[in-house]
Amino acid sequence: MAALSAWFWNERFWLPHNVTWADLADPAPGVEYPKAGHLFTALPLALVIFTVRMLFERFIAAPCARSLLIHPGVRRRAQPNVVLEKVFTSITKNPDFRHLGGLSKQLDWEVRQVQRWFRHRRNQDKPSTHTKFCESMWRFTFYLCIFTYGFQFLWQSPWMWDTKHCWYGYPYQVMTPGLYHYYVMELAFYWSLMFSQFTDIQRKDFLIMFIHHLATVGLISFSYVNNMARVGSLVLCVHDSSDFLLEAAKLANYAKYQHLCDSLFIVFGVAFFITRLVIFPIWVLNSTMFESWAIVGPFPSWWLFNLLLLVLQVLHIYWSYLIARIAMKAMSRGKVCNDVRSDIESSSEDESETAADDPEPEASPPQGFNESLVCSNNSRGSCSRSHTQITLTVESVHRFTRQ
Repeated sequence: MAALSAWFWNERFWLPHNVTWADLADPAPGVEYPKAGHLFTALPLALVIFTVRMLFERFIAAPCARSLLIHPGVRRRAQPNVVLEKVFTSITKNPDFRHLGGLSKQLDWEVRQVQRWFRHRRNQDKPSTHTKFCESMWRFTFYLCIFTYGFQFLWQSPWMWDTKHCWYGYPYQVMTPGLYHYYVMELAFYWSLMFSQFTDIQRKDFLIMFIHHLATVGLISFSYVNNMARVGSLVLCVHDSSDFLLEAAKLANYAKYQHLCDSLFIVFGVAFFITRLVIFPIWVLNSTMFESWAIVGPFPSWWLFNLLLLVLQVLHIYWSYLIARIAMKAMSRGKVCNDVRSDIESSSEDESETAADDPEPEASPPQGFNESLVCSNNSRGSCSRSHTQITLTVESVHRFTRQ
């Protein structure tokens, strides 16, 4: 273990030339440098945040949802059936025409009955609008608070106005209480997201998002340990700036305030493009790649840090392209053909209402057997809210572009 620890904490990787861990271990009185042990504070804090979230959703978000006439939906449950349940859990949740025909013969049911059972079974796993509203309201509240705190802190920090201060005196830069609280709170929040993934709305990208949160925790921890927290705080603030706008648009969508949702989505899109495609490369990457080279010089962890930021910028470009393509398609056609999130992300209440009010659809040929949200004049009115659907679609874009 000692050999492994010595290899992992190799000074030649983590620190600039001619700097050792011993140089940072005994600072002057009243001076504190970042230490890896500081990050352990984030774990109990993450549990506190998770607990606060549960209380917030129950006693604040839920009453707000009810005041907006968003009530918990009563799901129609599929009747117990061992054969169909095994197919649903082990083979497919949305069987094609061939599977439907085989199950129909095996159970001596009509194809429409098998279709109906699978639709009701899928609805059991789908969250109600009430659940999604409460989750988004918590995220909106946290993102707004952490962005406000971070922006106020950086407003008083010299490196916000001159990014060269991120590197003056590096790595002998004091970890101030404000910067420490900002970093640890962000880190704890992402730890809490990893915990809450097991209780949140379950999506098809569960594993991807778990890896994403883990990578984010690693990036924040990495930048703290090698004392790149100043420039790291700029990265966090840039990414926080559009998060609460997206959640606000989703809240307006769930509350059926279409025009407000459209306006918020436009503001979110503009903020996303400006912060990720203009401010981040010109302000942050320029500092980490060129100003730091001139002031400090490159070293191994410097190369890794910049490589990760460049990968992040590639993701910004890719997801910005997807947002623009979705928006342009919506404006040109006046509709959104389907939600690129998982089935569970679509509205369970819409489908429940369809099951209750509309006649059962007849079995279709294999190529037509698809329960994605299809736009047509008879598609239960959901596509008439084209711009409001965009906010749900863009959530998948946003989640991959966090640090």
